[in-house]
Amino acid sequence: MSPVKANWIRKIKKYHKWPGIVVSLFTLLFAFSGIILNHRDLISSVDVSRKWMPPGYQYENWNLSGVRSSLQIGNDSLLVYGNIGIWLGKSGLSVFQDCNQGFPNGIDKRKIYSIVKFRDRLVAGTHFGVFSNCRVPFQWVQFQMPKGEERISDLAVKGDSLLILTRNYLYVTTDLEHLQKLTLPPRKGTKPQATLFLTLWELHSGELFGFAGMLFVDLLALVLIFLCVTGLLHFLFPKLICRLKRSKRSFSGTVTAKRWNLKWHNLIGYIFAIFLLVNTTAGMFLRPPLLIPIASTKVGIVPFSDLDTENPWQDKLRRILWDKESCRFLIYTSEGFFLADQHLTEELVPTDSQPIVSIMGCNVLEPLGQSRYLVGSFSGLFVWDRSTATVLDYFTGLPAGSPRGMSRPVGQNMVAGFIHDCKGLTYWIDYNRGAIPTNKTSAFPPMPEKILLRSPISLWNAALEIHTGRIFEHLVGPFYLLYVPLMGLTLLIVLISGFLVWWLAYRKH
Repeated sequence: MSPVKANWIRKIKKYHKWPGIVVSLFTLLFAFSGIILNHRDLISSVDVSRKWMPPGYQYENWNLSGVRSSLQIGNDSLLVYGNIGIWLGKSGLSVFQDCNQGFPNGIDKRKIYSIVKFRDRLVAGTHFGVFSNCRVPFQWVQFQMPKGEERISDLAVKGDSLLILTRNYLYVTTDLEHLQKLTLPPRKGTKPQATLFLTLWELHSGELFGFAGMLFVDLLALVLIFLCVTGLLHFLFPKLICRLKRSKRSFSGTVTAKRWNLKWHNLIGYIFAIFLLVNTTAGMFLRPPLLIPIASTKVGIVPFSDLDTENPWQDKLRRILWDKESCRFLIYTSEGFFLADQHLTEELVPTDSQPIVSIMGCNVLEPLGQSRYLVGSFSGLFVWDRSTATVLDYFTGLPAGSPRGMSRPVGQNMVAGFIHDCKGLTYWIDYNRGAIPTNKTSAFPPMPEKILLRSPISLWNAALEIHTGRIFEHLVGPFYLLYVPLMGLTLLIVLISGFLVWWLAYRKH
């Protein structure tokens, strides 16, 4: 080997060794949490007490999307629901009754997106299906949905029909026994496309290629764990051998183990290097700041992928509202707001104006009459007048300017929900600050101790906080946003330098 080549190898080894040691612990966190995130159904019944979580993960004043909305079911009875499940408030919301009987075990199983009154019963849409009851007593019974369609986006009622919106299709039932499946017509005048964000999301998780793709990404996580462990062992072996030499003990077995460890570290590393590079790069663009430039970018559908279906709204449907005045549906999707005819046979038409909605989705969509709607998301709360194509900021009353170029995916007011109480008072729910009265006078009652005790965080959500780096926010403040891109960039350096070391020094062996 020439001196020049040997010098290059030594330099590249430094870029592989020291960044690798630094990033190894965080890579293990990424890998273990990623495997958990890929199998939500399997671990949805496992909870983690919030007392074991860092500051900022404890409920206070109904924050953290604990409450999304409310439904009045009596003169002095109000259902509040969200990530804490369903609770019945009575006597001016001074008393709360647990109404989660019948839901499967696990706080994740009672993550409620919508509740509506339908005939003589209440119907709840959750992350894991549709549940109904006859109000008294509150005993929820699950309504069987087609396999793969259990994640409910929204519920609505039109006449004597219940509309069940999933991420992919609209289901219609009149008796909660028989379902009619509807594929919504495509949007007018465009070819099927997907957002770059969604494409990278499904590529990173493996969903882009179905269950087999998810298992392959799980394998990549196991490979990362193996590379981290064997890499650290390779760093420690020389020290162990020196210690054995000084103590005049046999070290031949340790030398053999060192060679075996390096052999398989190199072999597994170069086999999976390209897949790890692609998966790491995709993950870096799923969090700010790299998320911002791609948030609204559209790309073609990847052939033979999970998104390559005849359904033009695959994984895009979010909210639905039947507008009695115009006799049309207002449908919110990941591509914006659309109007649909009452029979859902004509192509969906984009609305003339579009209120500002965060990439995290529309959390509030309520009719105000005369083609006016209240629209809330992590970008703020707005009054949208569709007839005049105007959007006003709910808090200031001023016209809301459309974001230009690259902008933050969240606003000053991160609206997570909206509540109407039995007295006609309204409250908006800030994700961080909790319930805030719109009239700035009457405070919403504090969260009772029994709700706090029965509202842990799911293992899946805890893994998500670890995977995205939000769990470190209490340590580094807003700089946690740089966690994913910095760790991703460091991991890329380690992977590339490791491959170069193998190519230059070990490939022939």
